[in-house]
Amino acid sequence: MGCVTSKSDQIAAEKSRMIDKQLESDSHRLRRQFKLLLLGAGEAGKSTLVKQCKIIHTGGYTEEERFGYRRVVFDNVYHSALVILQAMRCLKIPFSEPSKASEADYILSLQDQTSHSETQISVILGIIARLYQDSGFHSALHRSNEFNLNDSAEYFLNALDRIRLPNYVPTQEDVLRTRVRTTGILETKFKHRQFEVILCDVGGQRSERKKWIHCFENVTAILFVVALSEYDLKLREDEEM
Repeated sequence: MGCVTSKSDQIAAEKSRMIDKQLESDSHRLRRQFKLLLLGAGEAGKSTLVKQCKIIHTGGYTEEERFGYRRVVFDNVYHSALVILQAMRCLKIPFSEPSKASEADYILSLQDQTSHSETQISVILGIIARLYQDSGFHSALHRSNEFNLNDSAEYFLNALDRIRLPNYVPTQEDVLRTRVRTTGILETKFKHRQFEVILCDVGGQRSERKKWIHCFENVTAILFVVALSEYDLKLREDEEM
């Protein structure tokens, strides 16, 4: 009877073999996988790094994906103009053409509006393009280290003629330069040679940092991102710093 194996023993042995096979498969997969965790303060450039990797290693964004960034580009342009106009008031910088003040008031009056129609977007972009021609607006723009302004503000303001076109589709660089606050945990995967690389992007704002602890499992390396361009800027979350 010692040579007889019960059916339950055979089932257990088969399960054990399957588990061993799965563990071996997982081990092999993990040896070919690099998980990089991106940490850093808000607006340090973590998401920009992820977008750069997507453009370089996966062929970039499709036309459909880029078209979906039209509203993001508009939001970035509008928010940048709004911040500059608010700074002009705080820094007491006048417009070189006093008639521009009423157009600035219109832009400022929309700051609590959460959505805009296509027609309204066209009007807003036209006004911002005219304000951008004013030397007072440029004076505030060149003092942006005294307030918190998106790094890409001047890039998009310089591209307003193109952005205002009815058939405008953001370019790869436009998408790269857009600013969208990251919330939660976002993973981007791509192949590099024979390896799979996973970039784990988490929000850098103070309210998001408690989520970082959930991302450390199976991490190969941590990249702490710092924006060198922000060495003399005020912190958005605490302008005393």
